[in-house]
Amino acid sequence: MSAFDAILGQELAAFAFCWRLERRDGVTIGLTSHDRDLTVAGVVYMAAPGMVPSAIAKGISLEPESMDLKGALTSDAISEADLSAGKWDGALLTLALTEWTAPGTMWLELTQGTLGAVERQGEAFSAELTGPAGVLAGPVAPETSPGCRARLGDRACRVDLARHRREVRISGMSAEVASVMGGGMGAGAYVFGHLRWLEGENCGMTQGVVANDSASVTLSDLPAFAVASGTRALITEGCDKQMATCAARFANAANFRGEPYLPGMDLLTRYPGAN
Repeated sequence: MSAFDAILGQELAAFAFCWRLERRDGVTIGLTSHDRDLTVAGVVYMAAPGMVPSAIAKGISLEPESMDLKGALTSDAISEADLSAGKWDGALLTLALTEWTAPGTMWLELTQGTLGAVERQGEAFSAELTGPAGVLAGPVAPETSPGCRARLGDRACRVDLARHRREVRISGMSAEVASVMGGGMGAGAYVFGHLRWLEGENCGMTQGVVANDSASVTLSDLPAFAVASGTRALITEGCDKQMATCAARFANAANFRGEPYLPGMDLLTRYPGAN
């Protein structure tokens, strides 16, 4: 008989839900439906009695598992500002059941997945959890393409990003344009790249770069919060995913993940004498 079966056999069981959330920037928090904090394996699960999961159905079929999570904004760890800024979108969530009288002695993992877009509803929020089976809905193999399918610096690309990023200080913002103290950037070097805020209210958030000159970068959208003068940021170069760029700029043609010379669908419409 398992520990869970033994607990279910008791006249009174003291169950509590525990949520472990890990944001894309590495920030991790724990929440519990119990009215007091619980500590399990060194993680403090803060009391959040307003957190309520929807019904969870588990089985051996390939149907994607999903769950809705609702709660009140009662925890300082999940602020309204962070929700509005999208910091919790795509966060990894693990939901488990434990007995609050002996936290961790019985630990039953109910589901795991990533949070979809988090919506605010007055003083409350709701989010949809997509389970691992949801991955099966995606393509099983990459499609051919003339452009590179890898992302600059990932395992397929293998470019060392340490040589293609720099830490800067932002002197000010004008709409989507961020002025960089000291300048010295190559014009266009950071197009298709990204800027990650290292401090301030936007800390941990990443924004795309659509243009840059020697002393400024144009972001894909406005920062969620105001940027103070002197705020540190990390800017990473981008790649237009063309073979010529891969070979000339990054000396990485051997790892190009595209088919630039593969005939396209227009081959079917060609005929002798056509240009």
